[in-house]
Amino acid sequence: MAKKGARAKLWRRSLIIMLIIIIGGFGTIAGRLFYLQTYMSEELQKKAVDQQLADTTLTAKRGSIYDSNGNILAQSITVWNVVMAPRYLKTDESRKIVAEGLAKILDLDEDELYEKTKQNSYYVVVKRKVETDVKEKVVKFANDIADKYGIEQVINTIEDYKRYYTHDNFAGDVLGFVGSDGQGLAGVEYQYNEYLTGKAGRILIAQNALGTEMPFQYEQKVDAEDGYNIVLTIDENIQSIMEKYVRQTIKEFNVANRGCAIMMNVKTGAIIGFACEGSFDPNDPFTIADKKTQKEIDKLPEDKQADAEYTALAKQWRNKGVSDTYIPGSVFKMITASAVLSEGLVKDNTRFNCSGSYVPFEGSGSISCWNYAGHGSQTLEQALCNSCNPAFMQMGFLLGREKFYEYYVSFGFSEKTGIDLPGESEDQFFQHEGINGMDLSDLAVASFGQNFAITPIQMLTACASIANGGNLMQPFVVSKIVDSSGNVVKTTEPTIKRQAISKDIAKQICGMLERNAIDGGATNGYVAGYRIGGKTGTSEKKVDEYGNLSSDYIASFCGIAPSDDPEIALLCYFDTPDKNINYYGSAVAGPCFRNIMSEVLPYLGVEKIYSDAEMTKLDTTTSAYYGMSVEAAQSLVKNDGLKYEVVGSGKNVIAQNPAAYSTIPKDGTVVLYTDTDSTKQRVTVPDFSNCTLSEANVLASNNNLNLCIQGSSLSEGTSYAKSQDIKAGTEVESYTVVTVTFNQDNSIM
Repeated sequence: MAKKGARAKLWRRSLIIMLIIIIGGFGTIAGRLFYLQTYMSEELQKKAVDQQLADTTLTAKRGSIYDSNGNILAQSITVWNVVMAPRYLKTDESRKIVAEGLAKILDLDEDELYEKTKQNSYYVVVKRKVETDVKEKVVKFANDIADKYGIEQVINTIEDYKRYYTHDNFAGDVLGFVGSDGQGLAGVEYQYNEYLTGKAGRILIAQNALGTEMPFQYEQKVDAEDGYNIVLTIDENIQSIMEKYVRQTIKEFNVANRGCAIMMNVKTGAIIGFACEGSFDPNDPFTIADKKTQKEIDKLPEDKQADAEYTALAKQWRNKGVSDTYIPGSVFKMITASAVLSEGLVKDNTRFNCSGSYVPFEGSGSISCWNYAGHGSQTLEQALCNSCNPAFMQMGFLLGREKFYEYYVSFGFSEKTGIDLPGESEDQFFQHEGINGMDLSDLAVASFGQNFAITPIQMLTACASIANGGNLMQPFVVSKIVDSSGNVVKTTEPTIKRQAISKDIAKQICGMLERNAIDGGATNGYVAGYRIGGKTGTSEKKVDEYGNLSSDYIASFCGIAPSDDPEIALLCYFDTPDKNINYYGSAVAGPCFRNIMSEVLPYLGVEKIYSDAEMTKLDTTTSAYYGMSVEAAQSLVKNDGLKYEVVGSGKNVIAQNPAAYSTIPKDGTVVLYTDTDSTKQRVTVPDFSNCTLSEANVLASNNNLNLCIQGSSLSEGTSYAKSQDIKAGTEVESYTVVTVTFNQDNSIM
């Protein structure tokens, strides 16, 4: 009986344990199922979809960038990514066939490609962004191995896009560039990346657990949406002119640290030209553009080359016009002049004395004028034309620190301009301490543009505000954004930030700037027939954050045209010209300004109107005298305001020099040849360097040459011959026209 009871207890205990195990096991399973169906439901559904569907991204086409006339400057062209599915390759022989063929077409290492064919994958990138002609070779190869060896579904090509800049290094600092992933990394490409990028598409294809396609067909495609197109304010023609002359100046004066020129529509703030030379090619931005720099890097130890390359690339990508700060120098004098006139501190008859130096306040040292002999007593206009530092120090002390800083702020120097380009720097006004860090010595030198740093775009914007009647505009480089159908998505409207000075004061300053270009320190920027206004600048460079100065200089010229109703403002800026050649703003930047304006103003349709003084010095044009009788030709030459010399004994003119319709100075001489036996007289071109206009005329006359003059010689200042189009020592036909370019004396600050 006892055994039977013990046995029953054992069975009951076993049953209980079994029930506990069953309930616990099923409970755990039920709990797990409940957890998976509720808390894990969304994640599991996503994993199931990911397992069942192959998802391929379709790259969106990046929007194009156009100039203001609709010319394409940047666009995305179709290229192809070559991919393969090595999982379909079952034998070493098939792997070798694929590796050998693709390596040859795509110029790849065959052994490395063979290793890729061993991967257990349905998607391996072989090479990205190949051109269409290469893609077609790949497709043909894929078809050939399918027909010959039965190797199918292994090689495929997927459409992609490659960024292409139509003019190589044209406007690189404005356009910027993109990275290998198609994302903007600099310039407009970076600033407007969200508009240009577009939206990627997708292709979904059903697949089994092994990753191969299902026996039934299922495909869903979401098309990519193209990015928006950008229309710039930059005019391709103006940009080309500006880049040409900035490059020419950099070469002529051996400028060590690049240069730039920026042109603005003064009434809207639109930037119509932005030439920063010595930068990079957007089609190849990761190659150092300066060959000299690359050679220097190549000479370094290998462990230092990477850092040196990074530094060089960062430098060439830096937009000098918006990211660099510099001491403006004498171009800033137009701001100080505006301030004292606005405050009524200076009248037309107010005089400023310059003895060659000035002691700003008791106990301070004297500060010299660039003209050590002094300018004597002068009006405000004369002081501006003389670029007289002592006179402007006196004006600074009339203003005082508070008023000086008030106008500094009003003209926009204390804030970023807001231009739609990345990397804009802020001003450095007395080591960022503002007016609190400004003592009387600082006020003295700040009055003529020293001891604080601004950006070139800030200086140009301030000058433009004087030109347009006092309105400080926000500069911009993008005029509108449009979609692929041409619908306007966004436009940039001109923005007036504030009224810096009154319209009357602005007009008065414009008149002074015009006088400065006619017979002051800015005559190298003068263009005959146009009313030009301008101011030169020659400023010392900072070498550290404490404001210490180096022995190098920045040469600049900032001006407007036409000065009676300005349309454009232009700043030319060159960082560290060779001091052994010249470093003054008048000599380095002035001719660049003049050359740019001489081509841009006619392009913009600005009419030439010559003064009486200019008319007396203008050139004329020869007529066609050949075929006429000698008497008729002589009469026509006189009517053209020219002289003649007859060579030969014939009755009719059979040849002439200069040729018909050539430019020739008034009172120039035309040689009329009358028979085939006439001996054409030859002369040697002399060296006109550093001649005044009158000296050059005498030299040309003594050597039986016609002299065509260009440059500042038509203004009222004293100018000297800078260059000639026919090299000295060249033998030419008598009375050939030699064009000589004149510049003002090179020592004006």
